[in-house]
Amino acid sequence: MFDETNNLETNHLETNNLKALAIAIKDWGKALGFSHVGITDTDLASAEPHYQAWIEKGFHGAMDYMAKHGNKRTQPAELVAGTIRVISVRMDYQPPQAKDAEAVLKENDQAFISRYALGRDYHKVLRGRLQKLCDKIQSELPQHQLKDFQYRVFTDSAPVLEVALAEKAGLGWRGKHTLLLSREAGSWFFLGEIYTDLPLPIDAPTGNHCGTCTACIDTCPTQAIVAPYEVDARRCISYLTIELKTSIPEAFRTLIGNRIYGCDDCQLTCPWNRFGQITEQDDFHVRHGLDAISLVELFAWGEATFNEKMAGSAIYRIGHEQWLRNLAIGLGNATSTDEIINALQSRVNDPSALVREHVAWALQQHHIAV
Repeated sequence: MFDETNNLETNHLETNNLKALAIAIKDWGKALGFSHVGITDTDLASAEPHYQAWIEKGFHGAMDYMAKHGNKRTQPAELVAGTIRVISVRMDYQPPQAKDAEAVLKENDQAFISRYALGRDYHKVLRGRLQKLCDKIQSELPQHQLKDFQYRVFTDSAPVLEVALAEKAGLGWRGKHTLLLSREAGSWFFLGEIYTDLPLPIDAPTGNHCGTCTACIDTCPTQAIVAPYEVDARRCISYLTIELKTSIPEAFRTLIGNRIYGCDDCQLTCPWNRFGQITEQDDFHVRHGLDAISLVELFAWGEATFNEKMAGSAIYRIGHEQWLRNLAIGLGNATSTDEIINALQSRVNDPSALVREHVAWALQQHHIAV
């Protein structure tokens, strides 16, 4: 005979165990360096129409991978079968003792590199910590649950709507610049996810606290934030300097200024970033003086030097040719000096047609015929 009372007691025990496990996961995550850990379900129905409309407008530009995965980005179980929960984490990356970003932007002979890329590659750091968190979960699960525990970790490396998931998990809200914002940490952090089949209790989302502020929209150098919560990547300096592999459209070159890898303007102007946290992770500390280094010095790096110094950095993946392309634009926007002109002229006959094109443009900005 079916014992309903016993079944209810078992379900109650399982529920309590899962609640305790969720609390423990958050504690373990914080011990591994994550500043916030939240849990959500996989329902992204409210985010799907917005994402599809963004793709249909062509705002993803040359990032074909944003469109080619079908429903996998908006339906997590299509990406990893059996997924019913997402553990979402954030890790602060703002490095200590880095030169003030706004000061670097004002010195047009200096190279501005997005703050997230001044240290080691966040993909490797977060994936490693997420795997350790999964290992801890496995080591603590009862044997009867362990065989059922399936998971996969992600850090900006697969078709995952990480901001939408983090928002649902209570880590913050989507700002008008489309980045996640937190009342406790602004937006100077990375996100990562664990897709799992564990039926953990979920967290409640927070409210949106942007209000009527439009600081990020107003400050964008290329007006890439075309509407609140909507970015046309084709205009975004981060896209132009990192994702775009071909020639940068001339209309944007002077607007790029000295930003040679990424752009932080929308974050620098956001009022919530006065609460930004300095990272506790040594991996994100400044390497090779990249927080305050001259365009000329970086432009002199040969490919071997670039590969050596950028090994283990997110910058490495753009390659030396694209690096020189970006630097040429920065040099073209710098104040004319003999040092700047000589640096550009040293690469007039560079083997790369892409580099030669941007060097020629830069010299023209200094009224030097090629």
